[in-house]
Amino acid sequence: MTRLEEAVKILSAFCGPRDIESLDAASLQASYGLDQVDVCVLFGGSILEGAVQFAQAVNNGLAKHYVIVGGYGHTTQGLIDQLPADFKGRKCSEAELLADYLDQYHGLKIDLLETKSTNCGNNITNLLELLEQEEIEFESILLIQDASMQKRMSATLAKYAPAKLIINYAAYQVDLHEKDSQLCYVQKPLGMWEIDRYLELLMGEIPRLRDDETGYGPAGQNFLAHVDIPDEVEDAFAYLLANSQAQVRQANSAYASK
Repeated sequence: MTRLEEAVKILSAFCGPRDIESLDAASLQASYGLDQVDVCVLFGGSILEGAVQFAQAVNNGLAKHYVIVGGYGHTTQGLIDQLPADFKGRKCSEAELLADYLDQYHGLKIDLLETKSTNCGNNITNLLELLEQEEIEFESILLIQDASMQKRMSATLAKYAPAKLIINYAAYQVDLHEKDSQLCYVQKPLGMWEIDRYLELLMGEIPRLRDDETGYGPAGQNFLAHVDIPDEVEDAFAYLLANSQAQVRQANSAYASK
């Protein structure tokens, strides 16, 4: 494995954790002693592979309640571009797009949709408001998000619901191979970002996850609970910044919470 491959692998594993081996009752029971979680959530912002994984969770009866969360944000056009031709030109929330896709292509109807959020922060606050409105009490919750943003979504929920059991299941896991000083996917998940976009998303997470004056943790903007970033992750980030074309995604103020 080259240093470049290793650096991306380290960042990917840190930002996109999976706390259970697979989306089935046996894995859930083995890791947490549960046959079901109270709530399973698919977040907009993920590639279509996220919808495939969510469908597996539904088909396996992994939760008592299923929710799709996502309004119109910086990832929406990317999602529309991934979807089949009959979705082109639609102007609606990511939750509605994903729900329609699951209905048409997986035969699943998901009734609980949150359609107004535009960023990680109000993804979570709006989700919690929806669950309260629907009188759904929960102690355990499984989150499926784009692997680049899984850690941050979990840390955001931990800020607002610190006593709940939060289980991560990143929408995908990828291996990258370096060829002629360029990275490529060993196997590309459904709807996967182009390499440059994926690296930009990954790189954008580390400054956000830092608990310092410029990060999103309690010492900074206080959007999420404290996250420990291991030295090897910081080293991998620094290596990619210095030795690749990877860019750090900047926040888009158009989708900030009002």
